[in-house]
Amino acid sequence: MIRFGLRLSLAGGREAAIRLVIIAAAVALGVGMLLTALAGMNAVGAQNQRYGWLNTSTVPAASSDASASQLWWLLREDYYHGRSIGRLDVAVAGPDAPVPPGIAHLPGPGEYYVSPALGELLRTTPAAELGDRFPGHEIGTIGTAALPSPDSLLIVIGRTPAELEPLGARKVPQITTLSPSHCSSGCQIGINQAGMTLVLSIVAAALLFPVLIFIGTATRLAATRREQRFAAMRLVGATPRQISLISAVESTLAAAVGTAVGFGLFFAARPGLAAIPFTGEPFFPGDLSLTIVNILAVALGVPLGAVVAAWLALRRVQISPLGVSRRVTPKPPRAWRLIPLVAGLAEMAYFIGRRPATTNGQLTAYLSGFVLIMIGLVLAGPWLTMVGARVLAGRASRPATLIAGRRLADNPQAGFRSVSGLIVALFVTSVATGTITTFVANRGAPRTDSVAATSLPKRFGPEEGSAPTADQIPAGLSTIPGVRSVTVVRANPEPMPTDADPAAYQAWWPGVITCAELDRLAVFGSCPAGAQVAAVPGDLIGMRAFDLTNDDTYVWAAADIAPADVDRQPILSVVVDTTSRSAFEQARTMLINAFPLGRFPVSIGEWESNSRRQMNQFQQLANVIMLASLPIAGCSLAVSVAGGLSDRKRPFSMLRLTGMQLRTLRRVVALETVVPLLLVAAVAIGMGFLAAHLFLRAQLGYTLLAPGMSFYLMVAGGLAVSLGIIASTLPLLRRITGPETARNE
Repeated sequence: MIRFGLRLSLAGGREAAIRLVIIAAAVALGVGMLLTALAGMNAVGAQNQRYGWLNTSTVPAASSDASASQLWWLLREDYYHGRSIGRLDVAVAGPDAPVPPGIAHLPGPGEYYVSPALGELLRTTPAAELGDRFPGHEIGTIGTAALPSPDSLLIVIGRTPAELEPLGARKVPQITTLSPSHCSSGCQIGINQAGMTLVLSIVAAALLFPVLIFIGTATRLAATRREQRFAAMRLVGATPRQISLISAVESTLAAAVGTAVGFGLFFAARPGLAAIPFTGEPFFPGDLSLTIVNILAVALGVPLGAVVAAWLALRRVQISPLGVSRRVTPKPPRAWRLIPLVAGLAEMAYFIGRRPATTNGQLTAYLSGFVLIMIGLVLAGPWLTMVGARVLAGRASRPATLIAGRRLADNPQAGFRSVSGLIVALFVTSVATGTITTFVANRGAPRTDSVAATSLPKRFGPEEGSAPTADQIPAGLSTIPGVRSVTVVRANPEPMPTDADPAAYQAWWPGVITCAELDRLAVFGSCPAGAQVAAVPGDLIGMRAFDLTNDDTYVWAAADIAPADVDRQPILSVVVDTTSRSAFEQARTMLINAFPLGRFPVSIGEWESNSRRQMNQFQQLANVIMLASLPIAGCSLAVSVAGGLSDRKRPFSMLRLTGMQLRTLRRVVALETVVPLLLVAAVAIGMGFLAAHLFLRAQLGYTLLAPGMSFYLMVAGGLAVSLGIIASTLPLLRRITGPETARNE
């Protein structure tokens, strides 16, 4: 029977060949996407492993023997033009000091190793802006084994123990290789692999769902003729097991070819996929690897899934040889299908004002709500399609509209099935777009011309010892071309309020500055009327960064201190405001060299841009889901249309013989496919925005903001492509509905 099944599959004419090609193409798409998601999860783990050694000082030492400590270790974060630079200062504390990965030996005092990307940056950047921060000279390049990404900016600087001990360095006995995913001590650097795996799993599910629908639709292509053929085989004595075997052979053959092509697509696209920085940094191509378990699971599981899909698609011929000729109208879907959708929305609304206190509680609350809504959309789809079809038929003024509406209302499950893959993709994309747009508008990076982006603060915390004096502030800061002002902020003598009065808490800031100085600066806000001293944050920005404002009329609260007493307070911070990026980086270099203890200076704009950059990567993933799913849904519709035309060519030819024009038939077919497509798109996008609004209100107290025009253009473009694919099937009507088709056989 296997040989007979192969012969039917390969020698069954053009129709069988087209069906095999379509199923193989659907499987190839699914396999390629599945392999990409699996490889992405593996790449996150590989990148995390190379982050592990940078967290050496935060991982408890395996040995408690103090004599085993052989290396001074100090890891800090620097910035250049908004890009993060990992700076590791090391010093030998004894014989046989451990050597970090990627370098041949430890650098001595006055020597350093750099990553290839940072080395190129040092060679093309003026030394006053970057190179002067690093004492000594380059002696080598850090190898790939120590770099999380090809674009990593990393430097390992050799120092003496006497230089590092006052800066807060620690002694370490060994270089750890513990991944940040398994670091229980609060690692400094790394990726939340569990979170990334969750995101990639959602991406994989959102991409695979429409592909599985595509496979199921392709398997049903020419289902009527195949069912009749299988029923005829049953009449001449074939057993149900033999029929199942024949259909399984055809599906397995197509799935095997598609799986092989899918592996080829993945490996061909891997270099391009590695360049996508959805973790904040691109991957090395080798990071996008597959384990033996991944390969076997996909290579064996996908063909098996195709066999199951084929069996489900043709299960009617398992009942009896004559069952295929019996046609009945399916029962209409009931309104109970709306229950999960309503329950999910109700759960999201319940947590407005009741946000769970813990992260795990928030994940459980919101994720379960999103899942309920997605399940509810899929379940409610046929019912919504039926309602839309009945409205269409009830308002029909033309025969084509009436016929299409009645046919959809009779079998809404079939009408919704071919577009159901869209609903998850558009829902996920709408939730992501609405959430990210609103978050960035409220908490995103300030404009490049905002004072939050042009000013550079250096704070002096308690961990740095006593605050510096005014004469220790480098005088050269004010002489850098492009520096607009150098401002010293003093510590507020009033302690932070500990009572429950929210007004007093909001009015208090840790710094003070005279109103005369604020008026001179002009860009950092102003004092209330009659005040002489203002309470300000150490960076002179505070919550203004979250408002994305460049408004110099921002009014600070008055401070209860005399102007003459301000200069007697300890220095809290120094803030340098600039008019160019060159001046900004030169000022940073000067401040780092003058105050090497503690955190290096970084602007509010740079802090916020990191958050926005990762949010934008998630938005790109959401866009990929939508842009990939819409054409796949269009292909599913096209295959469904072609299959429906093939199954109904005799009734359609009879209608043409009775005088119905070809354009009317085309309008019927178009309405039967376009109505579910547009209805599903509208409902999915609306539910996505509603879920995003409920989440934002519950978690952050924000009101949903409308996404930019680019989102709507992408949706419109994807729908246009899908409609174009559907339109490409309509010329088949002329070819298959001629008079010769209407004859009795």
